[in-house]
Amino acid sequence: MTKMYYDQDADLGFLSDKTIGVIGYGNQGRAQALNLRDSGLKVIVGVRADETQQQAVSDGFGTLSIEEAAKGAQVLLLLIPDEVMPGVFESEVRPWLSRGNALCFASGYNVAFKLIEPPGGVDVVMVAPRMIGAGVRQRYLEGKGFPSFIGVEQDASGDALKATLAIAKGIGSTRSGVMLLTFAQEAELDLFTEQGFGPAFGQVLLAAIQTLIDAGYPVEAVMTELILSGEFAYSMQKIAEMGFFPQMELHSHTSQYGSMTRSVRYMNPQIAQTMQEVLEEIRSGAFAREWEAEQKAGLPVFNQIKEMRNEHPIAEWDRVTREAFHLG
Repeated sequence: MTKMYYDQDADLGFLSDKTIGVIGYGNQGRAQALNLRDSGLKVIVGVRADETQQQAVSDGFGTLSIEEAAKGAQVLLLLIPDEVMPGVFESEVRPWLSRGNALCFASGYNVAFKLIEPPGGVDVVMVAPRMIGAGVRQRYLEGKGFPSFIGVEQDASGDALKATLAIAKGIGSTRSGVMLLTFAQEAELDLFTEQGFGPAFGQVLLAAIQTLIDAGYPVEAVMTELILSGEFAYSMQKIAEMGFFPQMELHSHTSQYGSMTRSVRYMNPQIAQTMQEVLEEIRSGAFAREWEAEQKAGLPVFNQIKEMRNEHPIAEWDRVTREAFHLG
């Protein structure tokens, strides 16, 4: 079993004499900065002059530029989007790093695929919450924890794990427990969820919608049953809270019987084969190279796919259904 750590394994005092610089004040940045400050730690925020800066000021932080925060902090949390991070790191963070500093990532992506190669002499660690920023903040305020993956890629000081655990405790994650992984494992799991599971589910949903519409059911009724009702989202939430099979007990016997007896019809080995191929593209770095090339080319494929997405019939089906129920 992989190594787990909890509140009793982490010491906030390890960071008590250090300044923590949170780079970025978006989804995760705001939540983590507030939690760390509420845990009694010294936090500064490095942001661009935009609406996130205004939010940080409103929350009581004296904001700095990214460079100023990098200069003034001994521990840096890099909480900006993966795709812009390499450029920001090279121009605004790397020049100000000192021996003994700690770099903390919320995703293993850039380090695992060598898009960022930190210098020697600094600790390179990861605290990756498995929850969106709003949840990170809410759970902290409720006195509850949330799962995170942590990792140590480079232990220059000999105390990198202590720093990692202290950060995880500061944001409230060790209350429920954090799991030790490599940067590569975190990145690969995250990408596979997005590329191996998400698209498969999306195609099943689209096929279900098309099947029912082709069979003569009203578009608005189909969209309401499969999407607007929120039933599937509720089931997924209960799976997260209770477990895969226990949540089935929340459903009627008719629902359980129909689901269990028909599920075997969908055991298609081709799905697993496709997932294996997707996973290999991720693990080999092929996807990371493809995505880097796409960005350098100006996102031609990305933009084309977005246009195609907007032309899919489901966009119109969704619109008319929401109109029918006076939903924004």
